[in-house]
Amino acid sequence: MATARRSRPAPPPPTPRRYAWGRADYLSTALIALAALITRFVGLTNPEVSGTPVFDEKHYAPQAYDMVESFENPFLGGIESNPGYGLVVHPPLGKQLIALGEALFGYTPLGWRFIVALAGVATVVLIMELTRRLSHSWQVAAFAGIIAVCDGVLLVSAKFGMLDAFQVMLVVAAAVCLARDHEQMRHRLHDAYLARLIHTSDFGPRLGFRWWRFGAGVLLGLALAVKWSGLYYIAFFGLMSVLQDLYLRRRYGVRRYVVGTLVRDTLPALASLVLVPALLYIFSYRAWFASETSVYRHAATDGTIASDSVLQLFPDAVAGWLYYHLSVLEFHSELTSSGGHSHPWDSKPWSWLAATRPVLYYSSTGIDCAAGSCRSMIYLFGTPIIWWLTVPVLLWGLWRVTIGRDRRFVIPLVAFGAGFIPWLINFDRQMYFFYATALVPFTIVLLALALGHMVGGGRRLRFLHWISLTPITSGTFVVIIYLSAVVAMFAYFSPILYGVIIPDWYFQQIMWLPSWL
Repeated sequence: MATARRSRPAPPPPTPRRYAWGRADYLSTALIALAALITRFVGLTNPEVSGTPVFDEKHYAPQAYDMVESFENPFLGGIESNPGYGLVVHPPLGKQLIALGEALFGYTPLGWRFIVALAGVATVVLIMELTRRLSHSWQVAAFAGIIAVCDGVLLVSAKFGMLDAFQVMLVVAAAVCLARDHEQMRHRLHDAYLARLIHTSDFGPRLGFRWWRFGAGVLLGLALAVKWSGLYYIAFFGLMSVLQDLYLRRRYGVRRYVVGTLVRDTLPALASLVLVPALLYIFSYRAWFASETSVYRHAATDGTIASDSVLQLFPDAVAGWLYYHLSVLEFHSELTSSGGHSHPWDSKPWSWLAATRPVLYYSSTGIDCAAGSCRSMIYLFGTPIIWWLTVPVLLWGLWRVTIGRDRRFVIPLVAFGAGFIPWLINFDRQMYFFYATALVPFTIVLLALALGHMVGGGRRLRFLHWISLTPITSGTFVVIIYLSAVVAMFAYFSPILYGVIIPDWYFQQIMWLPSWL
């Protein structure tokens, strides 16, 4: 009688790697942060018209200075009245941050751009940290930092007193926190696996309080308090976090991993990634609630809200706050192309994938110079060698996730989707390229991961042995050439990023596409 063959036990999951910063991390981060600081602050006060705001700064700089002038105490801050520009249509946090610079340097270009520039520097460092956490390599993080410093969109968005730089910084910081959270949970589950605690419950072990996930919720709440598009990241990041927990519980052999994820992880995730952001968003309006002169503060009692409106069921302050939000929602919903709203620099999401329609922020033409006629222009302009690789690197990242089972690409892909997919749904809305500012950090992370795959690959190039102490492979050579080209192209297009006075012939030369004009 044949004996029954025993099935082999499943191999244990590999021990998760831990990454600790070394000397190379500190040095490379410090050098790239210094480069980001210099590039963001050089010429910071130059684009101005008689000391007044430029482009959409004209909305946010005055609103921020309203806060400075109506400042009551450090806890409340001030309010945005700004009746000259109609209804204030964005939450207050971004303006509150701009107001910090204006409180230091007055109502000047330096005042309304100073904190924005600092946010731009922080974004470069955070892109490096996200890449480092995903790749566990200081070299790959340095690749990301070099590319981030040389991207025109990240640069220009950090040199004007607008809101996008703040939201981008907060979203990237939230992605870093979720990367750290996933890494920490994998270590906790692995420790539970080694301690034979996985099967003490069909739902798997409890994983304790997750401070990194809570931190992500705080950052997402702050992003929402800058712009409503922060809602997209709350939805996408929240779903991603739960699905990553589901994967880990399944990977470590939890019997009822689906129910276990629902019981152990989903409700805490909702608390950290939904409830906390909602509370922080409400808290950002504390000055509005405290002031008697806020817009629509007494809409329920001054006749603004109809007597038969359901809003009359709420207390006066709450009713006014809700009416304010409904008015803002109506404003945004009416900014449609079909509704007659058009703008010469309008662009649709598919054009963002190749940066084919930049936005002109500043223009001064017909300047007399030695070359004849010159001009000074500033565009929100994506460095082509970065932006033109967006679609290829996204496809490559999707291939790595689906075929290569490489989970390092999940966070940048999900984050890119959060900043892109929702705009496709409402494509009739008037849109601009600066809506795509939040996309490029995650494109850069994907590019850096791709370059990391190439380093050391291919055959040795003997003809380069005289310039390096170690052999250089063809893959490494391609990486060097690409990063050098990024820096060179950044320098080539820098006149339209800094507003340098250039001859008209040079401007025409760098306008490669008709849609850039």
